[in-house]
Amino acid sequence: MLLIGAIIIFAYASKIRRSVRAKKKSCGIPKGMILYSDLNVPAAPLFSSRSRLTGKPDYIVRKDDHFLPVEVKTGGGQHPHHSQVLQLAVYCQLLEETTGAFVPEGILVYNNVPYTIPFDPKLRFELESVIKRMRSCLRSGVVQRNHQEQKRCTHCSMRQYCNDVVPDGP
Repeated sequence: MLLIGAIIIFAYASKIRRSVRAKKKSCGIPKGMILYSDLNVPAAPLFSSRSRLTGKPDYIVRKDDHFLPVEVKTGGGQHPHHSQVLQLAVYCQLLEETTGAFVPEGILVYNNVPYTIPFDPKLRFELESVIKRMRSCLRSGVVQRNHQEQKRCTHCSMRQYCNDVVPDGP
């Protein structure tokens, strides 16, 4: 009787393992152990006191001897937006600073297609430049709009600082 119970439990566990692997593959999540997920249950944010940044990637995966942040996005375009790449770069930096381990890349899953984004010196420099510009804008109180889309203004987290909101209507 115990042997039959053990076989049933083993079969059930194997089914769950296959299901998780299939789900990871269909969502473009790389092979490796998922250490953190913010999609099914809200997770604690990562925080860096050095860079004064905080954020929550959708997943953190340990692949080989590296930690990789994974961000899942959907959209109408064919490729991820540059702002999404920068968001992933923030998660790479946060992960490096909170773990003390080198993060070589992140994964941006856009419309179920995984894009490996190297966290290389060029992206690191661009991220630092953007952060400096954003903080400068916040200090000065002058934030300039870089688009013509009213919908983006409506949902913008910087709306309260912006003096150039796209007006409602046609």
